[in-house]
Amino acid sequence: MKNFKKLNLTFQILISTFISITIGSLINYFSPPDWFFKFIVHGVLEIGGTLFLSSLKLVVIPLIFVSLVVGVSSLKSVSQLGRIGAKSLSLFLFTTFMAISLSLTLASMMNFNNSDFHMEKTLNSYTPPPSPSLIEVISKIFPSNPIKSMAEGETLQVIIFAILFGYALTVTPRTGKPLIEFFNNLNQVLLDLIVFLIQFSPIGVFCLLTKTFSTQGVGVILPLGQYFLTVTVTLLIHCLIFYGLILKVTSGISPFVFFKKFYKVSLFAFSTSSSNSTIPINLNVTQNELGVSKNISSFTIPLGATINMDGTAIMQGVATIFISQVYNIDLSFLDLALVVVTATLASIGTAGVPGVGLVMLAMVLQQVNLPVEGIGLIIGIDRLLDMMRTAVNVTGDSIVTLIVAKSEKEWDEESFYSK
Repeated sequence: MKNFKKLNLTFQILISTFISITIGSLINYFSPPDWFFKFIVHGVLEIGGTLFLSSLKLVVIPLIFVSLVVGVSSLKSVSQLGRIGAKSLSLFLFTTFMAISLSLTLASMMNFNNSDFHMEKTLNSYTPPPSPSLIEVISKIFPSNPIKSMAEGETLQVIIFAILFGYALTVTPRTGKPLIEFFNNLNQVLLDLIVFLIQFSPIGVFCLLTKTFSTQGVGVILPLGQYFLTVTVTLLIHCLIFYGLILKVTSGISPFVFFKKFYKVSLFAFSTSSSNSTIPINLNVTQNELGVSKNISSFTIPLGATINMDGTAIMQGVATIFISQVYNIDLSFLDLALVVVTATLASIGTAGVPGVGLVMLAMVLQQVNLPVEGIGLIIGIDRLLDMMRTAVNVTGDSIVTLIVAKSEKEWDEESFYSK
């Protein structure tokens, strides 16, 4: 046990995944008596998995609100940084919108369900409620009572209120400054809480996956493999092709030189699974090797680490389609549109720490009335995907930084193309 604790979280989760798949498959194969399933599988394991999922859902609302306030208020002087902020925010939202749209498109082409793998929601009588009209969707985004929105978990309304509140702090510097400091401190506390909760991932993975394999058997591997491959391919397409194209088309900067110089940042992000932890090395490479001025990079890189989560949005899109298919729940066009809007706005409030994408996925699933317990199907392999999508996230931060710097004439071409 001591040796296990010495391993980093990635290896702990991988080991827990392997053990849970093995034990769960053996339970399914040997079919123990009913009392075992009732007490162990649907008792101890289900309670453990439920508590872990509840801990993730616990921080959704405060994390979204505080992270967004911190991100928006980081603009500091609207008069000085308004133009740069508008460009950065527009590009971040655009790339995230494209990421979630690409993921939904590619995932919809897959057949994650098959005769060997079929899930039923906990309540057999579950039927998805009718999809709301477009007018209802739009009107529901804007809150009339933000406290009520937070209490009822209306996340889209919380996001809108946080953006407005963060902006208000920037235009009232004398009274807003102490509040900004308060929210920065509160944000750090929430980040520490997230890190603490994620430490229980190996236990949560064991409970959730052992229960799944105990009831479903090894047939679960096939759709998980399809899910993993779909997310991986989508991440690669978005990172290498889309980012390369948008950099070349909007700025004329060579994407080949960019990727050649930026790979060290991507590797660091991959190993840490944390956008926030990658900020120092990203700033160093962006300023000293990519030729971006400090005035631009010191604003866009930290801002991007807070609000630009393309990789997380891709995971949410594929996971939503995956869970809807294996639970045999059809999603309408309006449901998919709501996923796009929710995931795009939710990416703004996704803090750059390992594993927090699962917290946001819970919110997205709730918005389209999909069972949140479906997260248990993918959480075992999510850590590896988290490493890859973090690399995509930080790449997007630097791509946007380069585009903004070039448009503001704050980019040193000679430094960028030097060896």
